[in-house]
Amino acid sequence: MKTQERRGSSVIIISFLVSFMLLMMPLPDFMRLARPEWVAMVVIYWSMALPQRVSVGYSWTAGLVVDVIRDSLLGQHALALALVSFITIRLHQRLRVYPPGQQAATVFLIILINFLIILWIRGIIGAAPSLWQILIPTFTTALVWPFVFILMRYVRRQFQVS
Repeated sequence: MKTQERRGSSVIIISFLVSFMLLMMPLPDFMRLARPEWVAMVVIYWSMALPQRVSVGYSWTAGLVVDVIRDSLLGQHALALALVSFITIRLHQRLRVYPPGQQAATVFLIILINFLIILWIRGIIGAAPSLWQILIPTFTTALVWPFVFILMRYVRRQFQVS
């Protein structure tokens, strides 16, 4: 049996690095609350496009980096992104065929689960955010998702990532 050649690992890593940079990018005060969840979108895309390569391990590592960047409790974003990856991998065959609007609605629900895990962990340590700190980024992530999906699919096809 011939093994399939894996190509484009650097493209996957670069996409995660770009999402970390977008996470760290300074925004004006009125826009800080509406920052989309860039890292979660990259996790969702790669878990959907290449579930055999980008799985829970990548997501856990990306979550630890997000914890360090956001100076939060180590492991909270790692746990949330690992769950996001797991859900996406379980649904990846359905997600691929959904039209962009339905994909965005599904991404909204997955990101909401991501924030509920983070809310639960922050509630345990006594630092729960307000409801708006959860809903606004969830909406903006769902709104940005179709554009991110199209861009990342183009990059994946252009560099023949498999």
